[in-house]
Amino acid sequence: MPDLFSPLTIRSITFKNRIAVSPMCQYSSEDGFANDWHLVHLGSRAVGGAGLVLTEAIAVSPEGRISPDDLGIWKDEHLPFLKRITAFIEARGAVAGTQLAHAGRKASHTRPWDGGKIITPEAPRGWQTVSPSPVPFIPAEPEPLELDAEGIEKVIADFTAAARRSLEAGFKVIEIHAAHGYLIHQFLSPLSNQRTDQYGGSFENRTRFLREIIERIQTVWPEEYPIFVRVSATDWTEGGWTPDDASALATQLKQKGVDLIDCSTGGNVAGAKIPIGPGYQVPFAEKIRKETGILTGAVGLITTPEQANAIIADGQADLVLMARELLRDPYFPLHAAQALDAEITWPSQYLRAKR
Repeated sequence: MPDLFSPLTIRSITFKNRIAVSPMCQYSSEDGFANDWHLVHLGSRAVGGAGLVLTEAIAVSPEGRISPDDLGIWKDEHLPFLKRITAFIEARGAVAGTQLAHAGRKASHTRPWDGGKIITPEAPRGWQTVSPSPVPFIPAEPEPLELDAEGIEKVIADFTAAARRSLEAGFKVIEIHAAHGYLIHQFLSPLSNQRTDQYGGSFENRTRFLREIIERIQTVWPEEYPIFVRVSATDWTEGGWTPDDASALATQLKQKGVDLIDCSTGGNVAGAKIPIGPGYQVPFAEKIRKETGILTGAVGLITTPEQANAIIADGQADLVLMARELLRDPYFPLHAAQALDAEITWPSQYLRAKR
């Protein structure tokens, strides 16, 4: 059996293979509600054979959305359709997971295909953004509001309530989004966090916000279900967050009971020069895995069965999270199994297409 198709057990959950659907924003919601688009988008990847299907970044509050069109989980009314999605995913033999997120200073923007521009608080559908410090992502944008103690507590409470709702919705994995320049990453990086209180300055202080979110989530999330954290392993900018910082954070998170670090990079510095190429982020997953012993997930321009299998076989990561390739081919796992000569169960409805 190729390593890519070996099962992986984390706590009480067993993933049938090492292929996960990476969170991919769809910008297709109204007032945070999931709809038929999300059911078909996520459901087709489950039919396609992925072991884990993660939703897109799901906003823990209205002001935490990247755009007004983001998926949300800030109210109980969001749950019925999410339950329909998780039930379908599980019926196809995959595990349903979700990524809890708050965009911070990168919130209140139009959808990418509408330009991805800031929507000011005065404009229709816009709102005031927040951040650890009043430093905009792009200098021309309005300053975000610096979170005070009450604001920080509200965000922590929002993440906690979102985790509780995620459980009720049927998700078996939650991933905390601490990457890509969104709010938690903004606290982690000294480039965006210029605070002088207990949440700023030292590494210990800048990582405190994430640790407190995890501690509170663990009061409502069952011990038998995994918690992942997505991090950007580097800001790709001098003076910013570094790979060594990411390893040190992973050590903290392992001690806190986090199960897997989903290793991405960048997103916190506009115009950062990133050496993009096939598998360009995999070495960060390998570094964190070897230095800390925590499970890691690799992501970023992983496009072929052979490449994905080698990542697992060579011990660079424990899970391969795929995005663009699964947009191009929702049935990549089925096709990868054929290419690697792996035994995999096809949906009965599709058996006539198997060769």
